[in-house]
Amino acid sequence: MSETRVNEEEGKKSLNFIELIVENDLAEGKNDGRIQTRFPPEPNGYLHIGHAKAICLDFGIAERYNGICNLRFDDTNPVKEDVEYVDSIKEDIQWLGFQWNQIYYASDYFQQLYDFAVQLIKEGKAYVDEQSSEVIAQQKGTPTQPGIESPFRNRPVEENLDLFERMNKGEFEEGRMILRAKIDMASSNMHFRDPIMYRIIHHPHHRTGTEWKVYPMYDFAHGQSDYFEGVTHSLCTLEFEVHRPLYDYYVDQLATPGGYRPRQIEFNRLNLTYTVMSKRKLLQLVKEGLVNGWDDPRMPTICGYRRRGFTPESVRNFINKIGYTKYDGIIDVALLEHAVREDLNARAPRVSAVLDPVKLIITNYPEGQVEMMEAINNPENPEAGSHEIAFTRELFIERDDFMEEAPKKFFRMTPGKEVRLKNAYIVKCTGMKKNDAGEIEEIYAEYDPMTRSGMPDSNRKVKGTLHWVSAENSLPAEVRLYDRLFMVENPSEEKEKDFHELLNPDSLTILTNCRVEMELEKAKPYDHFQFQRLGYFNLDPDSGKEGRLIFSRTVSLKDTWSKVKDK
Repeated sequence: MSETRVNEEEGKKSLNFIELIVENDLAEGKNDGRIQTRFPPEPNGYLHIGHAKAICLDFGIAERYNGICNLRFDDTNPVKEDVEYVDSIKEDIQWLGFQWNQIYYASDYFQQLYDFAVQLIKEGKAYVDEQSSEVIAQQKGTPTQPGIESPFRNRPVEENLDLFERMNKGEFEEGRMILRAKIDMASSNMHFRDPIMYRIIHHPHHRTGTEWKVYPMYDFAHGQSDYFEGVTHSLCTLEFEVHRPLYDYYVDQLATPGGYRPRQIEFNRLNLTYTVMSKRKLLQLVKEGLVNGWDDPRMPTICGYRRRGFTPESVRNFINKIGYTKYDGIIDVALLEHAVREDLNARAPRVSAVLDPVKLIITNYPEGQVEMMEAINNPENPEAGSHEIAFTRELFIERDDFMEEAPKKFFRMTPGKEVRLKNAYIVKCTGMKKNDAGEIEEIYAEYDPMTRSGMPDSNRKVKGTLHWVSAENSLPAEVRLYDRLFMVENPSEEKEKDFHELLNPDSLTILTNCRVEMELEKAKPYDHFQFQRLGYFNLDPDSGKEGRLIFSRTVSLKDTWSKVKDK
């Protein structure tokens, strides 16, 4: 078998089931070889990581097959929608690295949808129902029992046309009437049992104002919008699979037999452990002040992940690894964290920061002397270069890097033992000073001047290496340590417990007495760093507002949660 043939076969194996469908459609010449997708969010909240999966698929398919992907806002419910959400959705898509071909709104088609509804009324396929939602729900029946026909189901066409027109003029209050499709109340598919097409809403729309008083339901607007735009592959999550026959039914009423028609394909949604994706619950978290807004780094929103320091590349790599299937499941959030660690390990500069500082005094080091030590920016990338860090007589190290009476395998600082200060010297602890409460105030050590890089004893082996910053040449900083927002692995399944009981009380720890090296004075919001031995951090945008350095932990260096969880 030739090398080219092998590569082709390997490429086929790596395709997901949606890509296989697309390739088959292209091979059969469907839609004149056109590929067109769309990402259709409702502008009623901020996008979360689940939407990122749909974004990567919708835009990715278009990119891979030289097609186009449009952004379409499903703005058919003015009560919940806002321009704020429209703007945030655009920003999130572009941050992920995608660009739409055109922007559309379902509201662009309000007149066409209304005209189509009128057409269905005239054809005897739709009617105005005056029953309450409760009564209509009771009449729906069950999957094994047929529904009961509405007493208004066979009202005259002219009467339906008149009532529908008056509904749109605002003559009736909300809930007084709806427009239903007349399909089959005995259908085994519950969605075919005379579904609602239009309801009355008097709330002003963010684009059309008070022009419309009736608004289409999702099932009525979605397929037709796809059809009006020329979408070839309408990709959506598995919960819409049972809606597909209704999607096809409405399109059948519009499409020319044998002509173009969009095709709906469903894939599994993204569910993460220790995370909720429900917009309602996310809104609850924001409104109750349980988090600090939609972009709180504990939120699963795209803007929350961005603020926490996740990179668009890491999100896309994660989604590419988990893939697309026809089966719902739950993905371990540790896989997402692994993806960002992998990405930041390759790109983040290494710097020194001390989160819980205690002073270390090198007693035999000259007072007032400052040495500039070379620190490699990123050992994974030689082209990243290096920077200098000041070494002085008085330093700060982490408090838990010292132990007065240490066990045998404690390889950090303890009286009588040597450790290396990274990028500097080997030092030997000689003592410490405590306050009246018995807390360590100062640690004392002596350095060996022959152990700096390039000196005769620079290669002398010691078992411990500690990070540090100069007491004089360092900056104060606030550090925010974020953890899982929920304590349980699958909070969505905890139906019997109060939502608030599932929250992790330690999801945010704020440290206000931290010290960081002077190099971070140049940091800009969202810049990424690896704090040596501590984890990956980025500069929070609050830094500019509050006039001090504020860093957020993106992820720790290793997955420590699994170990804690399994205890």
